[in-house]
Formats: sequence, C-alpha cells, structure tokens
Amino acid sequence: MTDVTTTTTARPWLDRSLSTDERVQLLLDEMTVEEKAGLFFHTMIAIGDLDEANPVFGMPSARELVEGKHLTHFNLLGAAPTGREIAAWHNELQRLAASTRLGIPVTLSTDPRHSFSENPGASILAGPFSQWPETLGLAATRDPALVERFADIARREYTAVGLRVALHPQVDLATEPRWARQTATFGEDAELTGILGAAYIRGFQGSSFGPGSVSTMTKHFPGGGPQKDGEDPHFAYGREQVYPGGRFDLHLKPFEDAMAAGTRQMMPYYGMPVGTEYEEVGFGFNRSVITGLLRERFGFDGLVCTDWGLITDAEIFGQPFPARAWGVEHLSPRERMRAVLEAGADQFGGEDCAELLLELIADGSIPEERLDVSARRMLREKFELGLFDDPFVDEDAADAVVGAPEFRAAGEDAQRASITVLTNDGVLPFRRGLKLYVEGIDATVAGGYGEVVDSPDAADLAVIRLQAPFEQRETMFENFFHAGSLEFPSEVVEHVGAVAAVVPTVIDVLADRPAILEPIVEAAAAAVVNWGASGSALLDVLSGASPSQGRLPFDLPRSMAAVEASRPDVPFDTADPLFRFGHGLVL
Repeated sequence: MTDVTTTTTARPWLDRSLSTDERVQLLLDEMTVEEKAGLFFHTMIAIGDLDEANPVFGMPSARELVEGKHLTHFNLLGAAPTGREIAAWHNELQRLAASTRLGIPVTLSTDPRHSFSENPGASILAGPFSQWPETLGLAATRDPALVERFADIARREYTAVGLRVALHPQVDLATEPRWARQTATFGEDAELTGILGAAYIRGFQGSSFGPGSVSTMTKHFPGGGPQKDGEDPHFAYGREQVYPGGRFDLHLKPFEDAMAAGTRQMMPYYGMPVGTEYEEVGFGFNRSVITGLLRERFGFDGLVCTDWGLITDAEIFGQPFPARAWGVEHLSPRERMRAVLEAGADQFGGEDCAELLLELIADGSIPEERLDVSARRMLREKFELGLFDDPFVDEDAADAVVGAPEFRAAGEDAQRASITVLTNDGVLPFRRGLKLYVEGIDATVAGGYGEVVDSPDAADLAVIRLQAPFEQRETMFENFFHAGSLEFPSEVVEHVGAVAAVVPTVIDVLADRPAILEPIVEAAAAAVVNWGASGSALLDVLSGASPSQGRLPFDLPRSMAAVEASRPDVPFDTADPLFRFGHGLVL
C-alpha cells in the first residue's frame, strides 16, 4: 500500500486538509502547457479495449487520448449489458489516468440515458438503467417532486458506474413545433420549464455539491427552440435562430432558474441569432452572449463547454459533416478555436485537437494565463466531485444499484403518470377480458389484459400505437433528428380509419413532436399520447388499473398551415390549436 504521507509529499494537491483553491493552485503550478491544454477537450469515448480506436466516430484509442493528448474529460457513448461492466471499464480508464505523470483523474459525462430514444447526437437507450419517460413526459406529470426523485435515482445510478457529469437538463423552450430536439425539453412553457429544471438539478447535484454529486451541464444557452423553419443547427440548413416575436429574453428565464438552483456548467447551442442585438455567429463563438450575457449579466462563473464539433469537420456513420462553425465558416480551425476562447468558453465539446491549442499558445495568439483561467474552473470541478480523493467505483455494488427493482418500479410509475388522454367517447377505461386487436404492442403483454386476436373484425377493441411523423432525410445521422412535416402520411390516416370503421379504436401516439392529430382524432374512439411508455404502462392506464394523470406540455397544433404561420420564438402561437397546453382527461 502506498504511504499517504509519501503520496501527498510527491503530489501535495492530494492533501485533503487543504482548501480546494489551494489544491487547484498546487496542481496548476506543476502542470506543463501540454497538460493544461488537454483539459480543454471534452470528446467522445466508448466502452471497450482502451487500446482500440473507435471507427464509428473516427475516435483515437483511449490510451492515445489520455497518454498522448493528456485528455481527462470524456463523453461516454453507448452502454453495456450490466452496470458492473460499465463500472469495470470506468475503473480501467481511471487506472490509465492514474498512471500518467500527474495522475489527473478522468471526468466521465453522458447524454440522457434513462429513456426510450437512441440518438448518438443527443440521447442513449436506458439499457441496464431504470427506464423513465422522456423529459417531455416528466413535464406531462407536472410534478416537481417526481422530477427530483427521478434525478436523484439517476444520480445514484450514474455515480455507481462513474458517470459524474450530466450533459443535461435541456431547458430550451419548445416554441417551434417542428424542432427535432423537443423530446428532451420540459415543453413550451417557460415557468413550468424553470420549476422542473430546478428540481432536476437539485436531484442530480444533491443538497450540497460534493463527492456524491453529478454535475449538471444545463443546455443550450441562451435557449435553443426558436429555429428557423424548425430545422436543427446540428446541420447547416438549420443554423439560424430567429426571433420575429421579440421574445429572446423569455428563453433566458429557465436558465436563470437553473443558475439559481446551482447548476455547475453551461452549454451554448450551435445556432446563430439573426436580427437581435447579439453577434450573428454561433453561440459558442459569441462573446456578446457568453461573456456579455452569461458571465457579466448573470454572473455565472461555472464551466462553459461548447456543443460538440465546432472546430473541425467530422465523419459520422461514413458521411462527412462540416464543423458547426455557423457564422464563422470562413475561419480556419485554429481561428475558430481562438474565437471560442475569446468568447469566454472553457471547453471544446466533441474535439480532441489539442495540437491546435498548443500552436496558438506557442505563437502567442492565446496567452498561457488565459488557459489558467479555464483550467482552474475544470480542476475545481474535479476536486469538488472528489475525483482526486477516490476516482474509483465499487464494481461489485454497481449491479445492485443500476436498474435496482425499486428504481425500475419508480420509472414505470412515472411512465404511467405521464400518459395523457386527449379524447374518449366512452370506450375507456376498457374492461379486462375483451378481445383485443393490437398494433405496436407485444401480443404477450396485451394478453395480460384481454384475448388477443389477429384481425380487427374479431375484436371488441383495437389499440394502435403510432410514432409522431417526420420526414426522411439524406443521411443516417440526420434521421436520428425527427424533423419536417408534422402531418401523418395519408396511408397511416387511411389505415387508422379502416380499423376504426370496423371496431372501436384507441390510438396512442409517441409525441416526440406535436403531431397534427385532427384526422386521427376524428377516426378514433379515443386518443392518447405518450413520451416513452411500455406497452404494459399504456394498457394499465387504458384499462383503468392506473389513473390517467398526464397533461400536455405543449399545444397540439391543428394544421401545418398554422405551424408555418406561427413565430418560432413565441410560445402557444399556432392559431386555434386542436388541444391546449395542460389538456388531459381523467378516466
């Protein structure tokens, strides 16, 4: 066993009796410029052999990133079948970091991974973790205590496997109905988003920030959502954020609430504001927003990490994608990097090009003193999370925590609580034992509620599950972002009508965006929406075994014409919506 006195003499920043500021300064004084530069890159990593590169995202091996480039911040992609496997891989990664000259521990982050969606640019399937509705579904419960309970359970599951930074909550306002990123928001209302976002932060960070906490990186400052034509700025055609209603400040309110709740980190969005008082460059490059608004007006001194891929071009699933350098496309990668630092950000999300930063320092474009400003923030976070004191997790305990029965039960309760009944002509709640025709529900699951039949003609009731519509785009990566028209294809509407003409039909829609439901509602005997719910959770509500409690977190528009005529920055702006925010029937 290593003698503690010897260790703290060789590495005095490990002395726990010192203040955090003292420990940070001792370490900073010892660091080379290369080691400081490595702190600035927060890139992707996947579970697997530490010596193997990842071909899907073109990532170097973990060993090259840690030993060669001195990186110590990583965003974990994907999962493993068990919590123990994730914990064991994490410990192996921490042993690699501990073997470096200064032994700076790794900080591991993640996108949301407790729900039903899979998007390598935004979210990860729950896998071994407890499974909850998407954030829109949490909003549909209108229950801050439930949201805080979710976040507290997620915190315990995250920390059991070594995940210490949540790349969430996403407190953007879903004011443009076509926008692809709504499912991870709390909906359209600024007040509700602020209340629930604060509860989310409290649950992840705990009553006081420390070794048991998960640091929250609230996004996307100063508010994604007002996207021109609803297109997402992951892609060049969605780079503009527009404010025809003059509601820029409304989108700031949930971020103010997040800061009041103590969020530790902030992520600006890709988009560039058009027609405002701010520079027309992407928010990650935008000094008037990061320094002028976030740092100076709001006094935020936490860590600011850009969204992923602002500096260099990338290949994703074999397709080339340009850097999301909106408004500064003409700048070289070196010049973009300098612009991000001069804007006031601390970290480059999704990048590992430390050599560019070293060039900027070597030629005097960026003074080393500027590095120290951000390095202090990043080291402070590692110390306060307790990573220098004990970076490892208990592999044997991980499986008992991750996906624990009581956590799974709480997630299933939340799924049921989020389901929102829009219409009902009297067919709900249905009586158990009926002959059921189902689509989108496992027949074995449905068999617990009635006799499953193969044809609508033989049924007493049909239950059909649909996905909210979206347009197919050119590349695989784009199609993870559901965008475009909110109207169901004619063949879907005709199919629903054909079934409903034969048997009373309940339609359930996964509403990751506010679909145009009027033709569906007209045909169906009852219509409900969900934001991630198992077949059994749905049937529990439809049969009356669980109460219907959900309420809409956004308006459901009546037509695409109304959507196209609405102002992207203004909530509740579609004319004559089919269903209003807050609508939800009790069965």
